[in-house]
Amino acid sequence: MIVTINNDEGETLFDIAKVKDEQQQNEARIIVQKTGTLSVVIEALDFASRTHRANLEKLLDSCPEAKVKPKVKKDKTSES
Repeated sequence: MIVTINNDEGETLFDIAKVKDEQQQNEARIIVQKTGTLSVVIEALDFASRTHRANLEKLLDSCPEAKVKPKVKKDKTSES
């Protein structure tokens, strides 16, 4: 399994299958799996968040009584 690591020094490719120590190779595979799982979860949470925001906006747009006009802040420098 080829893994690409991007950091300040640039891009480096590693072949996990070439790691000689079996324990380190297994640990590397587990870390890759965990990282992949976290990426999927992050993407799912982002999608869910955007969907909920869109649903909230749609719901509130249908309730004109809930609209509030923002207060205009007076500029203190223009009063002087």
